[in-house]
Amino acid sequence: MSETRMIGFDAEVFLANAGLGRTIVQVKPKESFFSQRDPADSIFYLRKGSARLTVVSQEGKEATITLLCAGDFIGEEALASLGGLRMATATAITACTALRIEREEMVRVMHEEHTFSDLFLKFLLARSMRTQADLIDQLFNSSEKRLARILLLMAEFGQPGEPERLIPAISQKMLADMIGTTRSRVCFFMNRFRKLGFIDYNGRIRVYKSLLNVVLLDQLPDRNAATPSLLMAPPVES
Repeated sequence: MSETRMIGFDAEVFLANAGLGRTIVQVKPKESFFSQRDPADSIFYLRKGSARLTVVSQEGKEATITLLCAGDFIGEEALASLGGLRMATATAITACTALRIEREEMVRVMHEEHTFSDLFLKFLLARSMRTQADLIDQLFNSSEKRLARILLLMAEFGQPGEPERLIPAISQKMLADMIGTTRSRVCFFMNRFRKLGFIDYNGRIRVYKSLLNVVLLDQLPDRNAATPSLLMAPPVES
């Protein structure tokens, strides 16, 4: 009988501590958990910090798939097949603390502990719904709305209950890559959002809940309220 069964299984305890087949890892900003085409031999559970998943085409063009925050699993493709390869690169945006779970241990606990497999299934369903929402956003929304949505999603990485939140340090170039536009357009939209009181920044971006107006309302404020010559944004931290 396994140790987890003898003492009673607790998913939170399992995901919080090192043990058989589990290691606590610290990842610095801009460091990778794993890279595209690495062996897919483990899964990470992000306990603290934020990260992003990216893919690189054969031509060398990079695209961001999704953002990750505390409570997310990273690299779940390791469960798909033994000896498979990573389909993307996972890179820390901020300093991260994660639990690295070997593939064999992940498979074992999913088979033996229904509470854990339920938790993991809920994560996969939420990830699938988020992916669909990202696709719809990319297909039907303007780049301005896509930027607002990304900033709001990143603001959720702050402490719960805060009425206004600092998002992780991110460059305008990275934001442009994530929403499929140019850095100059991101700069223009950021200036406009700040002019309208939706965001503020001095090195780090502070997002206000009023930014939801850009995403939810069909009728946005007059675009002439801000012009490219108005309050040109200082560079966001690279």
